[in-house]
Amino acid sequence: MNIDTKYHGTVAVKDEDIIRFPHGLPGFADEKRFVLLPLADTPFVILQSVKTPALGFVLIEPFSYFPAYEFELDEAMVEQLDIESERDVAVYVILTVADPFDNTTANLQAPVVINARKRIGKQVILSNTPYKTKHRLFPEKAAT
Repeated sequence: MNIDTKYHGTVAVKDEDIIRFPHGLPGFADEKRFVLLPLADTPFVILQSVKTPALGFVLIEPFSYFPAYEFELDEAMVEQLDIESERDVAVYVILTVADPFDNTTANLQAPVVINARKRIGKQVILSNTPYKTKHRLFPEKAAT
Protein backbone atom coordinates (compact mmCIF):
# COMPACT_ATOMS: atom_id res chain seq x y z
CA MET A 1 0.00 0.00 0.00
CA ASN A 2 1.13 3.58 -0.56
CA ILE A 3 1.06 6.13 2.26
CA ASP A 4 1.74 9.85 2.25
CA THR A 5 4.40 10.90 4.75
CA LYS A 6 5.68 14.02 6.44
CA TYR A 7 9.32 13.72 5.31
CA HIS A 8 9.45 11.15 2.51
CA GLY A 9 6.54 12.04 0.22
CA THR A 10 4.51 9.02 -0.92
CA VAL A 11 6.10 5.66 -0.05
CA ALA A 12 5.11 2.05 -0.54
CA VAL A 13 4.87 0.04 2.68
CA LYS A 14 4.16 -3.62 3.20
CA ASP A 15 1.64 -4.83 5.77
CA GLU A 16 4.44 -6.70 7.57
CA ASP A 17 6.31 -3.38 8.06
CA ILE A 18 3.46 -1.81 10.01
CA ILE A 19 3.95 -1.55 13.76
CA ARG A 20 0.78 -1.68 15.81
CA PHE A 21 0.43 0.61 18.83
CA PRO A 22 -2.73 -0.87 20.41
CA HIS A 23 -3.19 2.15 22.71
CA GLY A 24 -1.82 4.77 20.30
CA LEU A 25 0.77 7.22 21.57
CA PRO A 26 0.28 9.71 24.42
CA GLY A 27 -1.71 12.57 22.93
CA PHE A 28 -2.49 10.51 19.80
CA ALA A 29 -4.76 7.72 21.07
CA ASP A 30 -6.38 7.19 17.64
CA GLU A 31 -3.02 6.70 15.89
CA LYS A 32 -2.47 2.95 16.11
CA ARG A 33 -0.43 2.07 13.00
CA PHE A 34 3.04 3.38 12.20
CA VAL A 35 6.06 2.50 10.09
CA LEU A 36 9.72 3.22 10.70
CA LEU A 37 11.34 5.04 7.78
CA PRO A 38 15.09 5.72 7.79
CA LEU A 39 16.16 9.30 7.22
CA ALA A 40 18.79 8.93 4.50
CA ASP A 41 22.44 9.34 5.49
CA THR A 42 21.61 9.99 9.17
CA PRO A 43 21.23 7.87 12.32
CA PHE A 44 17.62 9.07 12.56
CA VAL A 45 14.40 7.28 11.68
CA ILE A 46 10.89 8.60 11.31
CA LEU A 47 8.01 6.96 13.17
CA GLN A 48 5.40 7.75 10.54
CA SER A 49 1.66 7.40 11.06
CA VAL A 50 0.03 5.26 8.39
CA LYS A 51 -3.21 7.22 8.77
CA THR A 52 -2.06 10.83 9.16
CA PRO A 53 0.59 12.10 6.69
CA ALA A 54 1.55 15.12 8.84
CA LEU A 55 2.31 12.92 11.89
CA GLY A 56 5.90 11.75 11.83
CA PHE A 57 8.24 11.70 14.82
CA VAL A 58 12.03 11.91 14.50
CA LEU A 59 13.62 9.10 16.55
CA ILE A 60 17.05 7.77 17.41
CA GLU A 61 18.29 4.64 19.08
CA PRO A 62 19.46 6.28 22.33
CA PHE A 63 22.41 4.10 23.28
CA SER A 64 24.91 5.70 20.87
CA TYR A 65 24.22 9.16 22.27
CA PHE A 66 23.53 8.17 25.88
CA PRO A 67 25.67 5.05 26.58
CA ALA A 68 24.58 4.83 30.24
CA TYR A 69 20.86 4.95 29.35
CA GLU A 70 18.99 2.02 30.82
CA PHE A 71 15.59 1.12 32.22
CA GLU A 72 13.61 -1.99 33.00
CA LEU A 73 10.19 -2.87 31.69
CA ASP A 74 7.78 -4.14 34.31
CA GLU A 75 6.08 -7.49 33.84
CA ALA A 76 2.82 -5.89 32.62
CA MET A 77 4.69 -4.02 29.87
CA VAL A 78 6.58 -7.17 28.83
CA GLU A 79 3.21 -8.93 28.58
CA GLN A 80 1.55 -6.05 26.67
CA LEU A 81 4.35 -6.09 24.10
CA ASP A 82 4.43 -9.90 24.02
CA ILE A 83 8.21 -9.88 24.56
CA GLU A 84 9.81 -13.31 24.81
CA SER A 85 13.47 -12.27 24.53
CA GLU A 86 15.62 -9.15 24.80
CA ARG A 87 16.50 -9.75 21.14
CA ASP A 88 12.88 -8.91 20.26
CA VAL A 89 13.17 -5.38 21.65
CA ALA A 90 14.07 -2.19 19.79
CA VAL A 91 14.25 1.05 21.76
CA TYR A 92 13.99 4.56 20.34
CA VAL A 93 13.53 8.01 21.81
CA ILE A 94 11.67 10.92 20.28
CA LEU A 95 13.68 14.01 19.40
CA THR A 96 12.62 17.62 19.60
CA VAL A 97 14.54 18.99 16.65
CA ALA A 98 15.78 22.52 17.29
CA ASP A 99 17.24 25.31 15.22
CA PRO A 100 20.19 25.31 15.44
CA PHE A 101 20.32 21.51 15.32
CA ASP A 102 22.95 21.47 18.12
CA ASN A 103 20.13 22.34 20.55
CA THR A 104 18.09 19.23 19.66
CA THR A 105 16.87 17.25 22.69
CA ALA A 106 15.85 13.64 23.30
CA ASN A 107 12.96 12.49 25.48
CA LEU A 108 14.61 9.83 27.65
CA GLN A 109 11.67 9.74 30.05
CA ALA A 110 9.32 8.23 27.48
CA PRO A 111 11.09 5.76 25.19
CA VAL A 112 9.32 4.08 22.30
CA VAL A 113 9.68 0.34 22.84
CA ILE A 114 8.97 -1.99 19.94
CA ASN A 115 8.73 -5.76 19.79
CA ALA A 116 10.45 -5.93 16.41
CA ARG A 117 9.50 -9.55 15.83
CA LYS A 118 5.78 -9.16 16.57
CA ARG A 119 5.57 -5.54 15.32
CA ILE A 120 3.92 -4.20 18.49
CA GLY A 121 4.93 -0.87 20.03
CA LYS A 122 4.28 1.38 22.98
CA GLN A 123 5.64 4.66 24.24
CA VAL A 124 6.56 3.87 27.83
CA ILE A 125 6.42 6.63 30.45
CA LEU A 126 9.16 5.94 32.99
CA SER A 127 8.53 6.93 36.61
CA ASN A 128 11.00 7.15 39.48
CA THR A 129 13.77 7.90 37.01
CA PRO A 130 16.44 10.59 36.65
CA TYR A 131 15.52 10.92 32.96
CA LYS A 132 13.71 13.98 31.68
CA THR A 133 11.81 14.84 28.53
CA LYS A 134 14.63 17.10 27.28
CA HIS A 135 18.19 15.77 27.28
CA ARG A 136 20.57 17.56 24.93
CA LEU A 137 21.66 15.30 22.09
CA PHE A 138 24.96 17.17 21.78
CA PRO A 139 26.99 18.61 24.67
CA GLU A 140 26.60 22.31 25.17
CA LYS A 141 29.55 24.21 23.76
CA ALA A 142 31.53 26.32 26.20
CA ALA A 143 31.24 30.06 25.68
CA THR A 144 34.28 31.55 24.00
